[in-house]
Amino acid sequence: MGIRQKVKVRGGAAVAVAAVLALALAGCGGGGEKPKEPTKSETPQSQGSSPQQPAPTASKGSGPPEVIATVQGSSGLVLEINSAVRDQDGYVTVSGQIKNTGSSTFSDIGAFRGDEQAASPASVAGASLVDTAGKKRYLVLRDTEGRCACTTGLAFMKSGESVAFFAQFPAPPATTNTVVFGLPTFAAATIKLSG
Repeated sequence: MGIRQKVKVRGGAAVAVAAVLALALAGCGGGGEKPKEPTKSETPQSQGSSPQQPAPTASKGSGPPEVIATVQGSSGLVLEINSAVRDQDGYVTVSGQIKNTGSSTFSDIGAFRGDEQAASPASVAGASLVDTAGKKRYLVLRDTEGRCACTTGLAFMKSGESVAFFAQFPAPPATTNTVVFGLPTFAAATIKLSG
């Protein structure tokens, strides 16, 4: 074999080796696929499998959130509802703030949980929605361990303090646009559903 033939063979072998390596690397690297986005059921949840707590909704612009209802409670507490949104999955999420406008610290947070005793003791699990037209009452959703789909971990509220809250319910029929929101110790609030 002459020198020219050896050079041709070596050059061809180098090209073949480079091609094999390129294919091997492309197979390991994923080939430019987009990373899989988590589905709704795969998104991280707080407290095991209970729903995440949504952030308070802000109105358009840079001002404070829109207030769709305000009701008085005991001991100078005020409940402001910022949104009541129906989603495509068949749920309604009500969110807002509880403000202590009284002159002293409010400590009876347990009253907000209603009859709840164990799974969600420091919560707004006692909240409900009433569809007056359909004559039906909707309670806060629960996970498989009995924890509410609502704000938990509430503590004392000092004078002037505000605490954000949310509660998620089964959605009433699509023809129902107005419901009555109730939370123990507060007056009932008639609210309009959006979404």
